[in-house]
Amino acid sequence: MNHTFHLPDSSVFLGPLAETLPAWLRNRQYEQFFIITDRNTHAVCSGCLQLPGAVEFVVGGIGHAGTAGFVPEQLKTLQTCEQIWAAMLGARLDRRALVINLGGGVISDMGGFCAATYKRGLDFVQLPTSLLAMTDAAIGGKLGIDFHGVKNAIGVFKNPVAVFADPDFLKSLPARELRSGFAEIIKHALIGDPALWQKIQSLHPESIADGAALSAASWIDLLEASISVKTQVVTLDPHEHGIRALLNFGHTFGHAIESYFLPTADPLTHGEAVAMGMLCEALPSDGAGAVFPFEQDAEILRIIPGFFPCRPIPDSAFPAIWDLMLQDKKNKSGVVRLALPDAEPFSMRLQETSRADVERRLRRYNVLLAAAGEK
Repeated sequence: MNHTFHLPDSSVFLGPLAETLPAWLRNRQYEQFFIITDRNTHAVCSGCLQLPGAVEFVVGGIGHAGTAGFVPEQLKTLQTCEQIWAAMLGARLDRRALVINLGGGVISDMGGFCAATYKRGLDFVQLPTSLLAMTDAAIGGKLGIDFHGVKNAIGVFKNPVAVFADPDFLKSLPARELRSGFAEIIKHALIGDPALWQKIQSLHPESIADGAALSAASWIDLLEASISVKTQVVTLDPHEHGIRALLNFGHTFGHAIESYFLPTADPLTHGEAVAMGMLCEALPSDGAGAVFPFEQDAEILRIIPGFFPCRPIPDSAFPAIWDLMLQDKKNKSGVVRLALPDAEPFSMRLQETSRADVERRLRRYNVLLAAAGEK
């Protein structure tokens, strides 16, 4: 069954790609097609698009063989964009061309950014092949790349003309990538859908580690609920002047933690870092009460460690994580702010924090993790 979600200047189609994309293209007059993908997605999905004359650019890099939608964060750089723009020039793309981003979150972010900036902007669509991209990265028009170790430091707001999410791609994803995307589903439940949060609590963690463990209908239900939250927030605040900052719950800590571990021998996935960030932000800042003024605050601290193999954060990392948080886009006048869910769905509190508070939260996170491991 197909589902459609409408944004002011875009639509998200949830269903089989073989049905949704051709139906949409029949009413469009694009003269050129330029596909941006990665080598793993290309190997798995080479036959899923039948577009005569399409030019394809394949981003290289390490990844999981046989996995659709994985390209390492280390390639989300200006250097890779230069290669994509050069290929666009070589293909002589004009403004009647459609750029198709086929892949995971990195391809969605970077491919959209290249399309939005080439010749002052080409139309582009997102074809997300990872759970993370289907629930978050491909939707909402936040595009960008990492720069000088800061995640998404360069970018623009520009909505795709459409997003096509096909749950069938989830069958190719390894456990780690499924868990990564599931972090965004948890975030959406906590900020806007109490019923989804209840459903998550009923799931066994291992069911999320295997794309075939849940039925197609169950994945559709999870995706539909998660995408609904994301599209509602984006519709209310397209350019993050207010409530859209709520989508950054877990990301102020999470982006800094992700950036810190990125150059190490074992980088975190985006979702793993966001899960760790949600725990850090859900912990009381000063021991005087819970962060969330509703009953699920304690459940967050219990449920998330059950789904994610969260990683301890060494004390030696604390100064670097604070420095990275100083680059967060929600900061105001140099003050780091956390975007936290408030008592009602789709309500938010911005809470200022400090270096001392951040270090206290990181230490409490490590204590929480140790206690969870002992059970």
